[in-house]
Amino acid sequence: MHLRLTGMVAAAALLGATSFAQAEGEVNVISWGGAYTKSQVKAYHEPFTKMTGVKINSIDYNGGLAEVKAQVEAGNVTWDVVDVELSDAVRGCDEGLLEPIDKSILPAAPDGTPAEKDFINGTLTECAVGSIVWSTVYAYDRSKFSGDKPSTLEDFFDLAKFPGKRGMRKNAKANLEFALLADGVPTDEVYEVLGTPDGVDRAFKKLDSIKGKIVWWEAGAQPPQLLADGEVAMTTAYNGRLFNAIAQEKKPFEIVWDGQIFDIDLFAIPKGAKNMDNALKFIAFSTDTQRLADQASWISYGPVRQSSNPLIGKHAEAGIDMKPHMPTAPENFKRVVQNDFEFWADNQDQLNERFNAWLSK
Repeated sequence: MHLRLTGMVAAAALLGATSFAQAEGEVNVISWGGAYTKSQVKAYHEPFTKMTGVKINSIDYNGGLAEVKAQVEAGNVTWDVVDVELSDAVRGCDEGLLEPIDKSILPAAPDGTPAEKDFINGTLTECAVGSIVWSTVYAYDRSKFSGDKPSTLEDFFDLAKFPGKRGMRKNAKANLEFALLADGVPTDEVYEVLGTPDGVDRAFKKLDSIKGKIVWWEAGAQPPQLLADGEVAMTTAYNGRLFNAIAQEKKPFEIVWDGQIFDIDLFAIPKGAKNMDNALKFIAFSTDTQRLADQASWISYGPVRQSSNPLIGKHAEAGIDMKPHMPTAPENFKRVVQNDFEFWADNQDQLNERFNAWLSK
């Protein structure tokens, strides 16, 4: 039986490889740019093109569903695969903006474990397939602090103890959670509090305390540059972008993991995508065990397949052991909040409207 099962797995793998090899054409893959897209190009795009001959057109965006919705409603969909946050994956599916994805296309783990049992809980949705665990954290430049250094999320909001400007993403998500955590709300009560009018007011009141010192960023590549240029004393950022600046560019940045908001990114296909077959092939290829481990050798985002974790090694260029730099490393995972995708899927429009009104005051 063991030999027969081994033969069946090998045959399935061969069939999958043959299917990839017979592909042709192109696929437009949309992601977040910078070091993150570079990690995808090295781990996914280049080996996929080498195996299949399919050309990948890499396009950057700043997230959200606005552009997907505009293309779908216009009946002119030019994007094929989009890297989305979990709340957008759920919301886009509910609104009919994304194609359902049959999870049977996903390859099993090397030991034969079915994909749906190998992926971390919550990383496979009706219309999307997970790829990474990532976090929004904050960081500072060690060379700019001679005495006490920030070590808690409360320090980020303490302008008296740590003067200077703060960088924050121009978005309600994560900022409101950070504000409540810094105001004393326990991690397991953040969304309960944020789900009330008083809780929303409380979050914005905390943001008011530093509003005059905030420099807003939108693209993921901006925060490390703000730090490097001395435009801010501290900034929130995606942990992988900060790691790249530290490991590749030798910047004296220190990541503060306290209060991190961790999230999941997934691959989705806009409704009516023109290169549907190649999009599905790309997603199946890019989320197999080896490819997800390969991406973790380029950027410090954790793979969503359990079978990938033992394969995480050193950084492909800097030679740094990557395991301690993952958001889920024990030392980094003490006071954390998981982004509540259902909360944001239900409340994103309302809270962004409130956030934009607050910005304009």
